[in-house]
Amino acid sequence: MIVVMSVGATEQEAKDVRDLIASAGLTPHDNYGTQRVVIAVLGDVGPQRDHLMSKLNLMPGVDSVTPISRPFKLTSRESHPEDTIVELHGTRIGNGTLTIMAGPCSIEGRAMMIETAQAVANGGATILRGGAFKPRTSPYAFQGLGIEGLEYLHDAGKATGLPTITEVMEPSQVEVVAKHSDILQVGTRNMQNYSLLTAVGKAGKPVMLKRGFGATIEEWLMAAEYIVSSGQPNVILCERGIRTFETYTRNTLDLTAVPLLHHLTHLPVVVDPSHATGKRWLVRPMAMAAVAAGADGIMVEVHPKPDEAKSDGEQSLTFAQFEDMASALKKIHEEVKTLNKDPFAMAGPVRVDGVSKH
Repeated sequence: MIVVMSVGATEQEAKDVRDLIASAGLTPHDNYGTQRVVIAVLGDVGPQRDHLMSKLNLMPGVDSVTPISRPFKLTSRESHPEDTIVELHGTRIGNGTLTIMAGPCSIEGRAMMIETAQAVANGGATILRGGAFKPRTSPYAFQGLGIEGLEYLHDAGKATGLPTITEVMEPSQVEVVAKHSDILQVGTRNMQNYSLLTAVGKAGKPVMLKRGFGATIEEWLMAAEYIVSSGQPNVILCERGIRTFETYTRNTLDLTAVPLLHHLTHLPVVVDPSHATGKRWLVRPMAMAAVAAGADGIMVEVHPKPDEAKSDGEQSLTFAQFEDMASALKKIHEEVKTLNKDPFAMAGPVRVDGVSKH
């Protein structure tokens, strides 16, 4: 359930509410809005729900008490109506601007990383990506440069002024990756690696959580719940395609997830058309479609010589292709930027036979 405090409620009144929740064996979790505090009640309320709601409703400073219908509590828009905005060195994600994450799939060397970073920065990127630890299907494929690659990513971010993002694959890597990167990425294969989700939630850095290729929306949001409940409210959701019976693309890009997530959660949503399609010539149209659907941003792979890339060259853009695509995306975003709010709440009444229906 959620307890909405009245505008002007005192800190002592909020404390009394927290104390009552704790005395019931549950955990209070504060969400601060612009004018009031919303206290989420975490834990299995069980048969004491009605009794607890009655007591909370009578307490001074309480405006309303409402059950949360979703199994995901902290990531639900019910408990946090205002959009979460992730801020990094002057870059904001989820505030209505367009975020463009770009860089190579794998960091192959310092010179290559610096060259790519400068090209994407000049071409319109707002965040620099690059893989240092690479989970590959084949054990014989290039696995990344590890800590050496992290150092190159850090240097490239400093050289361009762009915040950085890279994947962390296991709890033992969290500390070193957090030292070198501004955003920790949890990949599709680790979406339900709960020990890793808990570890990145405690690392003190924003986290981007990619959707598992076989995960439902609810499973994805429950995974995000692990991160937020571990102490990290700044989570970015990334749709990167799901596995279906279709074989002409690497995955099937689920763009319905974008407006659906904006209705269900307050977290920002970005789309990765590179991994979704697996084909360079499909990246641009799917990126355009993602922005048109209201995505807060996109993540794409860019390489100086894609045909010579050590990983995912077939889906990586050239520098010129990236710059051209980024320019087109900004124009689309100007036309549809209001879509990054909850589409259900923004829709208004629908007219049927001249009568307004909600």
